[in-house]
Amino acid sequence: MKNYTFNPDLFASAARKAQAEGIVMLENRGGALPLPEGAHIALFGRAQFHYYKSGTGSGGMVNADHVTGVREAILARDAYVLDPAVEEAYAAWLPSHPFDPGTDWNDIPTFQEEMVPDEELVRGAAARSEAAIVIIGRTAGEELDNTAAPGSYLLTEQEERLLEMVCAHFARTIVLLNVGNIIDMKWVSKYRPSAVLYIWQGGQEGGNGVLDVLLGEVAPSGKLPDTIAYDITDYPSTANFGASDREIYAEDIYVGYRYFETFAPDRVLYPFGYGLSYTEFAIEGQGLESISDDTLVFRARVRNTGARKGKEVVQIYCEAPQGKLGKPARVLCAYRKTITLDPRQCQDLKIKVPVRTFTSYDDSGVTGHKSAWVLEEGTYNFYIGSSVRDTKSCGSFALSGTAVIEQCEEALAPITPFERMRPADWDPAGESAAESAGESVGEAPGRGSKARYRIDYEPAPQRTVDPMARRASRLPAESGRSGMEAQRRRLRKGHDGGFHLPAFR
Repeated sequence: MKNYTFNPDLFASAARKAQAEGIVMLENRGGALPLPEGAHIALFGRAQFHYYKSGTGSGGMVNADHVTGVREAILARDAYVLDPAVEEAYAAWLPSHPFDPGTDWNDIPTFQEEMVPDEELVRGAAARSEAAIVIIGRTAGEELDNTAAPGSYLLTEQEERLLEMVCAHFARTIVLLNVGNIIDMKWVSKYRPSAVLYIWQGGQEGGNGVLDVLLGEVAPSGKLPDTIAYDITDYPSTANFGASDREIYAEDIYVGYRYFETFAPDRVLYPFGYGLSYTEFAIEGQGLESISDDTLVFRARVRNTGARKGKEVVQIYCEAPQGKLGKPARVLCAYRKTITLDPRQCQDLKIKVPVRTFTSYDDSGVTGHKSAWVLEEGTYNFYIGSSVRDTKSCGSFALSGTAVIEQCEEALAPITPFERMRPADWDPAGESAAESAGESVGEAPGRGSKARYRIDYEPAPQRTVDPMARRASRLPAESGRSGMEAQRRRLRKGHDGGFHLPAFR
């Protein structure tokens, strides 16, 4: 850090790049995007006037040098021609519907009141414009959790009416979700917007990064960090979430895609790791190159087969044997993003997979190795692709016995009895013909896949070691009264300025 000078422009540039590349595009029907510079558009949505740069709480209380939202970015660059009638309608509506900041940092509304435009206004704007952009905003954060309610996880009635009206009249509707988390997405099939993008909460340069993607100067290359299911009740944690006294994690390790790919693949709207680009890629797994005690090395080639430049994120998943512990049908082991590839350009990748990423923790001792990270006996199959659903086989290895990767000790074991989830009854009929042939296991978004296992439950292992007693047994012996008196004398001397801190060590 010697001779370092803080350069705010450099940080802003990095933030803008991160925002643009992190955008996840879920839909782009008919090549609705990118939208060329100078296009006539109608900009809808209350969130255009208050961009959410971040969530709430300590992380949101950041004094940013500036915050550029999507609207500000468009206007600053004069990127698009905004419909004047729609602009006038919002200008007339906003003074009587001001932004509600809440009363405290943990009392900020998760959404703001939405304007429902007159249908004649929307119809006229559609006749004058090449596209509509609708921005929907949400916030949440510390002491302000999401709820399964309109204005949080669900759309409000006003937002539904806005989307219904705009999508009905515009041939090209682009929906931007300025949110910090996934929200209910059933409305996509209902209103069928042309394009849907999670633009997240992109910090001070968020709007500029979004505009770079809208214009096509950067192709989106973000991937979903969550599984988007049909309904919030499809998530196994929903049944136990929000209890006033304790939370029961009955889903155990089967969280997110690990649950859906194992037990409920047919309840997925958009799979984990999914995200579209403005171009297309071919990912060719070139096999398992080497195996060591702690790392597997895979080779892959990625080719841009489309007409525009872009980046792809290559993902490697493991299908481990069920063994005695049980295991998700797929576990993400590694991923790597390519450089920006021009059309027909390819890149060869070397991807390292830490063995630890597909081990299992034995908290009961059923394998004979309690409180240890292990690999159970059997065949470990690996798959490579662009999402958990769009993969092909890329290698495998077999173990003839259980291997202990790391021996630990019991810590924070539960003291409340409950039952936890685990797989049972592997169903060979659940394996598709394509999967058994080593071909792609589904076009993303993957719908209609069959479950490989049914849900069973087992008692969660309980605490067998008193952590307080163990901690007390490991404390060092007291130094004695004379030693404590010497420390006090040194502290008093330090307080009087008798020595410098380094001498106190």
